[in-house]
Amino acid sequence: MAIAALVTWVMTAGAGLFMLLRWVRAGGLRRGGSATTHFPPARVLTHLGLAAGGLVVWVLYLLSGSALLAWIAFAVLVLVAMLGGLLVRRWAADGRKAMRGDPRMAGLDLAEQHIPRSPVVLHGILAVSTVVLVLLAAAGVGQG
Repeated sequence: MAIAALVTWVMTAGAGLFMLLRWVRAGGLRRGGSATTHFPPARVLTHLGLAAGGLVVWVLYLLSGSALLAWIAFAVLVLVAMLGGLLVRRWAADGRKAMRGDPRMAGLDLAEQHIPRSPVVLHGILAVSTVVLVLLAAAGVGQG
């Protein structure tokens, strides 16, 4: 269970890195007169930082076997998931507005709308899998 969680966590991070690069290349970190993103950069970078930090804690758990580290990694992962949920909610809402031709979206070229749907969905599926696997491993399910 614990190794499966590591694998899904790394795969989730890979999809997340792809999305981050698309967002940054499209102007996600740019600040100026016209808004290029509805994503607060602090939220994006906090999501990334906590996810990376949680992964490090998970690796330390794998190396040490400390149940405390497993539960800390799970708690961090819950925070990461909550931030990710806020980001995907905004991404989806803006996408729907743009598809409907909402006049508030006219002329806006939001950086996050340069992220294709498939990596967002893959990232979400992998993230949910990771949370479940980390919970099960922290609870001791599947240990011999």
